[in-house]
Amino acid sequence: MTADPVSAAVTIPSELGEAHALQARIEDGLHACGYTDHDVFAIKLALEEALVNAIKHGNQMDPDKQVRVEYRITADRFDVRIADEGPGFNPSDVPDPTEPGNIERPCGRGLLLIRGFMSSVEYHGCGNVVTMSKLRNGHPGGDE
Repeated sequence: MTADPVSAAVTIPSELGEAHALQARIEDGLHACGYTDHDVFAIKLALEEALVNAIKHGNQMDPDKQVRVEYRITADRFDVRIADEGPGFNPSDVPDPTEPGNIERPCGRGLLLIRGFMSSVEYHGCGNVVTMSKLRNGHPGGDE
C-alpha cells in the first residue's frame, strides 16, 4: 500500500505528552504509506530520542519554550527537522557511550541510537536543530 506523501509543520510546547502525541501521528502516517514494522520502530525510536533531547536538554522543560517539527513521509523516505529554543550543543563533545570509560555513564546513548537507526543525521547552527532521514527498506537506496 502506498499513500500520498504526508507532510506537516507543527510547533509543540516543551511537554513530553505533546511529543508522544506527535509521534503517534507520524507513526500513523508511516503505516499509511506502507512502512514495515521494522522501519516504523527505527523511526519512532530515533524520533522519540530527538524530541526528548529537544524538550529536556534543549528547552530544559521550560513550558514557555517550544519545539518546531517539520516532517515529510513518502513511499521511500522519511525526513524530519526538529528545532528547539535552547543554546545548542556540539555533538562531537558528547562522550562515546561505547568506550570502556563511558559504559556506566548515561550520556550519549540517545545520540548513538539516533545515528544507528536513521540513514542520515545532521546538526545545524549552534546544535539546536537536527535533521534526520530514514530511507525505507526495500526501496532503491534504502537499507537492506
